[in-house]
Amino acid sequence: MIRPILIHPDPRLKKVVPPVADVSDALRTLADDMLATMYDAPGIGLAAPQIGVMSRIFVMDCADPEATPEPLVMLNPEIIGASDELGVYEEGCLSIPDIYADVTRPEAVTIRWLDLNGDIQQRDFDGLHATCAQHELDHLDGKLFIDYLSTMKRSMITNKMKKLKKARAS
Repeated sequence: MIRPILIHPDPRLKKVVPPVADVSDALRTLADDMLATMYDAPGIGLAAPQIGVMSRIFVMDCADPEATPEPLVMLNPEIIGASDELGVYEEGCLSIPDIYADVTRPEAVTIRWLDLNGDIQQRDFDGLHATCAQHELDHLDGKLFIDYLSTMKRSMITNKMKKLKKARAS
């Protein structure tokens, strides 16, 4: 099921979400819904708070849209290592539509998470995959990519989003 995506500013997007307690069928259904919502948007990542679910889960798929999908579902993800080398990528966000900005993050990260079977996984990510995973993990900690920008840029973007929300509501 495709779910509505929250648009910034929404207080739920600024909250640190609690860990997933156990892997259940409801959580697997949530993951399926999140992937369907992400692909429909279209996007390459989606965190549970973006659809109003306050749980530490995100999905991502950075495969080329023409290639075979490579969906990843991460429960209770944590970065356990990051490179000293930094990379700059132009980021966007499904909760901040049509806005893009360069964000500097570690070029590579090692992430540990639970999969949908409750098994611990660990993997190294670099490039776009590392950026996407860090961006989605930020969502679980109540942080948006615009929080890396200057106060003035962040204010301008927030005002644009307020106007967008108003226009969509009428």
